[in-house]
Amino acid sequence: MAMHTTHPVSALPTPPPRETTGHLLLRAWCVFVLFLALGGVGVINAIGLAATGVVVVASAIVSAVLWTILRPPVALRRLPWLAFGYVAWAGASIAWSAWPAASVLTWLLLAITTFQGLFIGAVLTWRDVVGAVASAAKWVVGLSLLFELAVSLFVRGPLLPGFAVPEGRMDPIVYWSRDNLFDGGRLQGIFGNANLLGAAMLVAIIVFAIRYAAKAPRRPLLLGWIAAAGFLFVRAGSATSIVAAAFVVLVLATVLVMRTARRPGERTRWYLLYAAVGLGAGAALWFGRETVFGALGRDSDLTGREGIWADVLTRADQHPIVGWGYSTPWIASEPLIDGWIVDHGQTVVQAHSMWLDTYLQLGGVGVVLLVLTMLAYVWRSWFFAVDRPRWDLRADRPYSPLTLLPTMIGGLLVVQGLTESAPLLLWGWMFVVLFGAKIKQSPLVGVGPAEQSMSIERGELQRSGS
Repeated sequence: MAMHTTHPVSALPTPPPRETTGHLLLRAWCVFVLFLALGGVGVINAIGLAATGVVVVASAIVSAVLWTILRPPVALRRLPWLAFGYVAWAGASIAWSAWPAASVLTWLLLAITTFQGLFIGAVLTWRDVVGAVASAAKWVVGLSLLFELAVSLFVRGPLLPGFAVPEGRMDPIVYWSRDNLFDGGRLQGIFGNANLLGAAMLVAIIVFAIRYAAKAPRRPLLLGWIAAAGFLFVRAGSATSIVAAAFVVLVLATVLVMRTARRPGERTRWYLLYAAVGLGAGAALWFGRETVFGALGRDSDLTGREGIWADVLTRADQHPIVGWGYSTPWIASEPLIDGWIVDHGQTVVQAHSMWLDTYLQLGGVGVVLLVLTMLAYVWRSWFFAVDRPRWDLRADRPYSPLTLLPTMIGGLLVVQGLTESAPLLLWGWMFVVLFGAKIKQSPLVGVGPAEQSMSIERGELQRSGS
């Protein structure tokens, strides 16, 4: 008769512990919150600004209740205090704002986005955070494809926000979808904006590729998702996203090379080389922008952005220290905004540069706070990616592909922020807070406050205080 002992060689294998329903629901909720951040503009186009506002506020209340129930462990000293400083200064600007109602409304969105980023990072492990971002990205990719397909098959013409069919020809800038799926034109997805679609698809490609490298379940399907996101990325035709993609590839190559360093000082030579390459490429891109952007089908003035920047600088210089008051995005109905800068008959609602937008709204103080916030994020995410995981004398632990996500997203945000204000709100700002806080709380994948016990990985709720 067969005999079995508890010795690991002869003991019967045990199946991995199953996650509880509660943890699965928690992760599903985090996916929904991330979808609101990634595809929030699409939600506004579908159900309107007021209804979306109700959904966003309600989601924050639900997350606050869950935080109170779960009480995830949080090290207060390891919170992203520089990001909090930026949020606090934005809130203080309400006191002198030239558009106080807009400041209150948009600051509430900023505060909710910040809180949701902290919430997701506190209740999920690194593995679950990356998985949740990937799941939210799948929804954005899938809905964008289905939306464009439905418009081309059933509407067979342009579509306005709110699923309204325009009567007669209108300026294409107001269309939610331009019905370009089968005619080779630029796609806009659920965003109604090709530049926003391009950036979101780049995020999707990054996270899907990282999941594939991490040997996530159903890897062949991930290849299909990468192909779908790549198709939308190409069809979006966003020059900014294409440049950002090139920079992200450079960041990835640099990280992989840095991981091969074996001796002290070996990284220094690579840093100097890549710094020279990066500065040279940046200079070539700027001084040769007429050729580069012409090849991408864009004007050398970045589709009118240089004129917008000049107008923003002229107004911002009137209040260079504290700014005009926070409002990201700008509210078109505000008297000082309505008709100030007009493009294709529509009032422009951003400076098309997160740095100029911050200078206009929060002055030099706000720019300094934002620079410190982004520098801290880029610094921590970089070493999170290039340093080998180590918490004892063992120095040969393998790198995790999951650690690549924050620094690659950081590279995307740095480039996008040059010509867009998007990194200051929704998924851009949420990722800065989420990943920035998560790296500080759990600097090693598999350990840290959110991973101190395997009970979270099994789905058992922790109830220890911070």
